Amino acid sequence: MLDNITNLFLFIGGLGMFLYGMHVMAEGTQKSVGNKMKDFLGMLTSNRLKAVLVGTLITGIIQSSGATTVMVVGFVSAGLMTLSQAVGVIMGANIGTTVTAWIVSLSQIGDSMKMLNPEFYAPVLIGIGAGIIMFSKSETKKSRAEIIIGFGLLFQGLKFMSEAVAPYTDAPIFATVFTTLGSNPFLGMLAGAVVTAILQSSSVSVGILQMLAGNGLIMTNAAIFITLGENIGSCVTAMLSSIGGSRDARRAAVMHLSFNMIGAILFTVLSIVLFAMKPALAHYHISPVQISLFHTGFKLIMTVLLFPFGEQLVSLSGVLVPEKKGEALADVKKEEELVTHLDPRIFEQPAIAVAALSNEVAAMGKLTLRNVERACEVCFTQDEMVMAEIKETERKINAMNRELSEYLIKANTLPVNEHQRLVITDLFNTLTDFERSGDHAENIAKGVRILKSRDLVLSETGKKDLRELSDAVLEAYRNAVKAREEHSVASARKVSACEDLVDSLRDEQKERHMERLSKGECKPEAGHVFIEIIDNLERISDHAQNVAEYIMNEI
Repeated sequence: MLDNITNLFLFIGGLGMFLYGMHVMAEGTQKSVGNKMKDFLGMLTSNRLKAVLVGTLITGIIQSSGATTVMVVGFVSAGLMTLSQAVGVIMGANIGTTVTAWIVSLSQIGDSMKMLNPEFYAPVLIGIGAGIIMFSKSETKKSRAEIIIGFGLLFQGLKFMSEAVAPYTDAPIFATVFTTLGSNPFLGMLAGAVVTAILQSSSVSVGILQMLAGNGLIMTNAAIFITLGENIGSCVTAMLSSIGGSRDARRAAVMHLSFNMIGAILFTVLSIVLFAMKPALAHYHISPVQISLFHTGFKLIMTVLLFPFGEQLVSLSGVLVPEKKGEALADVKKEEELVTHLDPRIFEQPAIAVAALSNEVAAMGKLTLRNVERACEVCFTQDEMVMAEIKETERKINAMNRELSEYLIKANTLPVNEHQRLVITDLFNTLTDFERSGDHAENIAKGVRILKSRDLVLSETGKKDLRELSDAVLEAYRNAVKAREEHSVASARKVSACEDLVDSLRDEQKERHMERLSKGECKPEAGHVFIEIIDNLERISDHAQNVAEYIMNEI
């Protein structure tokens, strides 16, 4: 009795170490390669092959196709990704999730090659990783140490589970259960789907299946049907995540489910036919490596088969999630009221969250740039409609600033690496500079409104000076926004040159303005507004310089 309890505790502890090891390893990997996540997002174009590669890479890092699909649902819901782009990422996610199965397969290297078995090194890896975390001051080294610890915990957990199960490999109940699951495809797939839905990761459930196979408990037919069910179960997380989301978000989740359902039905039929032709194969004790081969082969074959039919999968999702009466109008209204294109689901993956926040801050910069351009234009046209647009856009800028500030505060609590934390700080400061630039643009519009309401006119020389200064400020601000959007050092350097020009122009123009006042060429009241306008323009250039310096700081 005591031995049974001991083995139960050993299995539970091993499962906990396996799950936590996967989590720590994935988190450490994200911190290490997180700076490249923005590049991954930039690859999400209409090119479906690139989208497949991005999905494979991201899922290989976070080791869960369900988690990747949840992010896809979030991006689609926020309007950052189209369904055509999403289908490629979903296909790639299904390939990337096979990485864990191959890692687990390493634990099944025979005793003759024990020195190559990761389980042999697991305890020392945990020790080395812990030592680095305790004594190293480098965040980069600590992130890499997390990968080492996660790797060690994963294999140590597998070893504990295997040792706990080993005494029961000859128990009749195991043979009965897996014979039943193997002879009944529906029950096999249901078992795999339920376990994966509970664990919320097909990578984990496949790993546990491989551990059981390593102890000689799994036959080929049971392994195949359970694995197919596990792929269906991995869709549960995304399906739950899409509840309450937009219509397209629900369609993205349905595409993930459709991909795996089509594959499961096709391979189930083929397997039944194969096992009917070769019954001995069905009762062959499959190895962990063979499970990895089947798992990877299934994903690759289905991706190749369905790749040309991406648009048809999108259309199928439209049939399964039809547009309800009045829903299109509601979506348009929701889009008009949308402040940012962010979805809280992205915070489940810190590296992706930082990249997405960077994109949104750049989007706010472009919105502010539009107001700065309007402010410069209205100085000469005095168009009431443009001044009203400036006021309305400033309201949106303020709302965007509040929402992004809250998101950045939340992002700062996530487990990110040292560089990502620096980026978060710079993004927060950039928000402030963009928001204040918007304030200055509105101040310029107010000054123009005063000129118009009081019938005040600037001299021709004053207008010429104002045109020259506004052109220089616009050049600086455009380069600052471009530097933030593209993380461009070249654009950031151009801002500094423009800022020097703006400062010298402002000083020269103030001197000429004083000369015009002394000669009576300009009314004092109009001159006061002129000075306020050029001061606001110069401050906009200062904020552009700040934004450029943040970019240089991140390199």
